[in-house]
Amino acid sequence: MAETEQLSLTPQDALVAMMIAISASDEDIRTAELVKINSAVNHLPVFADYDLDRLNVIAQTVFDLFEQEDGLDALFGLVRTALPERLFETAYALACDVAAADGALEEAELRLLEEMRYELNIDRLHAAAIERGARARHTVL
Repeated sequence: MAETEQLSLTPQDALVAMMIAISASDEDIRTAELVKINSAVNHLPVFADYDLDRLNVIAQTVFDLFEQEDGLDALFGLVRTALPERLFETAYALACDVAAADGALEEAELRLLEEMRYELNIDRLHAAAIERGARARHTVL
């Protein structure tokens, strides 16, 4: 797939890709997850100058990569190349928020979050704090 091999992502694309990846990981992209992704892109300062037309392109890229045998490794390679290291925790936090958005974490989402922690070299203590914050923000009565 030369097309995805030649692809390069902006830092914002990489953040979007991580959110889409966690949403798609259980093969069921829920409305609450899409709302969370749109809300993040529309309201967070890191996305201030982001071209919203890129959302569909990045979503399709993630879906295409998920269909390839080593697609997840390729995705993490693209993300690590595009993101400054100081945004690795931001990527993980955004993924945690999307995963928690529908109120339930599926096994596939938990496995991908674990892989994200490893691939982005997120310290376990920092990851626990990020996860706790996401859980607190998405708790229902």
